[in-house]
Amino acid sequence: MNKPAAVNYQTHPEQYRHWSYKIEEDIATLSLDIQEDGGIAPGYKLKLNSYDLGVDIELNDAVQRLRFEHPEVKAVVVTSLKDRIFCSGANIFMLGLSTHAWKVNFCKFTNETRNGLEDSSRHGGLKFLAAVNGACAGGGYELALACDEILLVDDRSSSVSLPEVPLLGVLPGTGGLTRITDKRHVRHDHADVFCTSVEGVRGQRAVDWRLVDAIAKPAQFTTAVSERAAQLAAKSQRAGAGTKGQGVKLNPLNKTVSADSLHYTYVKVDIDRDKRTATVCVSAPVGKVLTTMADIQAAGDSWYPLQMARELDDAILSLRTNELDIGTWLLRTDGDATLALQSDAVLMQHQDHWLVKETTGLLRRTLARLDVSSRSMFALIDEGSCFAGTLAELAFAADRAYMLSLPDAPDNAPHIALSDVNFGVFPMVNHQSRLQRRFYEETAPMEAVRAVAGQQLDADKALALGLVTAAPDDIDWADEIRIAIEERAAMSPDSLTGLEANLRFSQKESMETRIFGRLSAWQNWIFNRPNAVGDKGALKVYGKGEKAAFDMNRV
Repeated sequence: MNKPAAVNYQTHPEQYRHWSYKIEEDIATLSLDIQEDGGIAPGYKLKLNSYDLGVDIELNDAVQRLRFEHPEVKAVVVTSLKDRIFCSGANIFMLGLSTHAWKVNFCKFTNETRNGLEDSSRHGGLKFLAAVNGACAGGGYELALACDEILLVDDRSSSVSLPEVPLLGVLPGTGGLTRITDKRHVRHDHADVFCTSVEGVRGQRAVDWRLVDAIAKPAQFTTAVSERAAQLAAKSQRAGAGTKGQGVKLNPLNKTVSADSLHYTYVKVDIDRDKRTATVCVSAPVGKVLTTMADIQAAGDSWYPLQMARELDDAILSLRTNELDIGTWLLRTDGDATLALQSDAVLMQHQDHWLVKETTGLLRRTLARLDVSSRSMFALIDEGSCFAGTLAELAFAADRAYMLSLPDAPDNAPHIALSDVNFGVFPMVNHQSRLQRRFYEETAPMEAVRAVAGQQLDADKALALGLVTAAPDDIDWADEIRIAIEERAAMSPDSLTGLEANLRFSQKESMETRIFGRLSAWQNWIFNRPNAVGDKGALKVYGKGEKAAFDMNRV
């Protein structure tokens, strides 16, 4: 497969080829009808409602629009427009033709999109019902598993399955194995049978084994979907009908792309290809901070926290997919810390308003993308920096944070400032705040940093509190940063990816961390093994009438 020159994660319903949605009262129906010739790259057809990265980009965009443009929606029905087929999962021919890096990035984005459904249900009250109206296999079932409930048509043929092991020599590692155990509590022996059979499970057995929540005969299926969607909507804490017509339209981002840069309004990315670094600079708000909900809603998608989050999200995704050789991200900030902290105070003041809640959710998910990105990240806190509140999360997400000490010029010295948002508003995927992760939830250091919230902390104070890694003075700064970057660039990218993933999630486990951990370990290894991708590997010979030839050595 020849991957596109650059993947664009921005799209719009008018550009969709595979998804559509309609809204009736407080229920949205999100329908899948994948166009066979609509792959994001040439060389394969998306048969049987099988998907690739382009399909998931549309899904991510559609859910984002339901969050922001339609606050009246409380529940989303995910279903298919094709007869007797819900979704057959990731397109096998696409996987067989893809580079290893493409497969891993594809799986990671797919995971984040599905995790996003659960995140919206948990924090935002947007509930999801998978109306499985046909065969549902592999990644298609993983999409259903990410929903709050699964309703399966009982037509004697439609089933749910995770056939990757017997069929392809790989694993349902995009969350499938983890969700059937951690989320649905499928008994391990049932799960073993289920995941080693090609045909899957249907009807009442699927209910008995907890693989689905309910079944309905074809004649009653539409009614059953409506009833269960209404029940889910009744459980939602979303704003609902009172906000109809008050949604915020998500316009295309103001984005300038060159060979070595991505520039938005509040986010700038500059790439140094010789050093293999990308400098990502996020700016604080400019001008007056909006404080009333009337003004914030009037600003729409140009409201600073929302616009900045959308820009940073797009920048992270673009770098991960399109810049594989850029192994180190240098995280910077600039602007007025007072304005940054005022912006945070507005988030906290109006935290129960639907728009603020959805914007906070987008910031939470965007920052979480940093945590699971396979890149080294150094925060550079120097003159003109603005690591305050939300922007300080960038420093806490980094693998290291270097802060310039200027004892002889204190007026020019950079500062760090904490706000209420640093204490749990933006948890990582292990459900810890980054400060809790940093201090292992130990009481003394957490109380010490909470006591200085709102204060401007110079390098010495930040270092003493444990908020930064090192605080070189202006004499040593340039050399120390240069050496750190050069040393990082000389190390094995594979070992660094493993190192960083282990250290970033060092304590608490959640379903999400188990998914990403298994994705990194299982998929990276299995996707490289000849049994999967060798000349006679299952992914390579699938659909060619040949039988896979396995090396039977159990390593």
